Order: sequence, then structure tokens, then C-alpha cells
Amino acid sequence: QVQLVESGGGLVQPGGSLRLSCAASGNIFSINQMGWYRQAPGKQRELVAIITSGGSTMYGDSVKGRFTISRDNAKNTVYLQMNSLKPDDTAVYYCRVASGNFYWGQGTQVTVSS
Repeated sequence: QVQLVESGGGLVQPGGSLRLSCAASGNIFSINQMGWYRQAPGKQRELVAIITSGGSTMYGDSVKGRFTISRDNAKNTVYLQMNSLKPDDTAVYYCRVASGNFYWGQGTQVTVSS
């Protein structure tokens, strides 16, 4: 079993920045893909960004150029640097890790509001 602990969410004004972290622990054999998804009220969960074990990245169209995903393989941790935040970025952000199976974090709330 793999446990994921997310941190870094909160309230920020439009145009501001936040950095999310997700640390994996437990029965980790090898971690392949790591990523972030988000779900706003009344909407489906959507891809924000993913990063492979080799460092290749992919972003959702709405966050390209504003968000950056990175990972520290030694710490089994994935990060999401979010800049130029907009009210539409308000959502619960979930970490997902592929290690044999897919594992989800508990989610962290990000609220962008003045």
C-alpha cells in the first residue's frame, strides 16, 4: 500500500502563487508517473499536470505556461508550482501516483479569491 500526503493548499489572491507538495511513502516498489488533478464544485476531475519517471511532462491546456510540475525521486515527492493564479483555478487538487496501481491523495483545497 502507498500513502500520499499533500500539502501547500490555501487561500491566495488572483495573480498570486502557491506550491503544492505530495510525498509518497509505504510499500513503494517503483514510482512511474506522478501527477496532479483537480476538481471544482459541480465539475469533473481534470488533469492539471503529469510527470514521468524520466522527467517528461504534460499539462492541461488551462494551466500551460503558468504551472510547473517537478519531482524529487530521492524523496518520492512531486511538486506543483502554480503562478498567476486565477479564480477559475479554485478547486480541490489531488495528487496521483502510479506504482503498480494508481494511488490518490486526500486532496488539498486551493482557493483563488480577492
